[in-house]
Amino acid sequence: MTSDEYLDVNRELWDERVPIHVRSDFYDVAGFRAGEDALRDFETAEVGDVSRRTLAHLQCHFGLDTLSWARRGATVTGLDFSEPAIEAARGIAAETGLDARFVVSDVYAARQALGATYDIVYTGLGALCWLPDLRRWAETVAALLNPGGFLYLSEFHPFADTLDDETGTTVTYDYFDRAPQEWNESGTYTDRDAKTSKNRSISFQHGIGDVVSAVIAAGLRLEFLHEHDHTLFARHANLEKNGQRYRLPEGSPRVPMMYSLRATRP
Repeated sequence: MTSDEYLDVNRELWDERVPIHVRSDFYDVAGFRAGEDALRDFETAEVGDVSRRTLAHLQCHFGLDTLSWARRGATVTGLDFSEPAIEAARGIAAETGLDARFVVSDVYAARQALGATYDIVYTGLGALCWLPDLRRWAETVAALLNPGGFLYLSEFHPFADTLDDETGTTVTYDYFDRAPQEWNESGTYTDRDAKTSKNRSISFQHGIGDVVSAVIAAGLRLEFLHEHDHTLFARHANLEKNGQRYRLPEGSPRVPMMYSLRATRP
């Protein structure tokens, strides 16, 4: 695999899925237009007040989370490598009257593409698995932060990806496998039956230690690392939904399904 092959392959996949996601019940764009918030309650509690602060959202997809921070008073910029996603984000911003800047760029080129620094860099929710080099990602984040600013990351826990798809109770996949993982699957997480033609993807598995070590090596000071016993979609077939959250059935041993961290640039 060449250095840019993963980018070309994954961009084609995401470009095709943007319109499917925009019209999906999963994202509920109509609800967002009507004033609903796309953020999760633990995220808003851990980030805190964003009013009058600048915020960059890396790998923002079509911008619902980005625009939710704008609704909470932040001056926001969203960045994604998919041009159709950024076009959709700009359209939703115009429809809702929310002030936001959206930029098309690979995350590793974010410093040059954005040409600014920020009080907060926000990212996560299925973002890191598309990046081959976490050290380079963390260095990019650090370069985007103002002194005293912070990274906030909320992500799906890599341990959950080692468990079987049906019950989430049996270790089935190798936690320490760092080789590029190539997939060829039709449909998408918002609609498994969607008719798609760009089905090849290349992803990368990163352990919690990989993430924390990269953040620290980039010169950021870790404030907290929280693990959560819930996820945001039916990752395993037997998960039970309660509000925004999916959990294993009552009485099952709990496992980490998401994590969040905050790290400050001194």
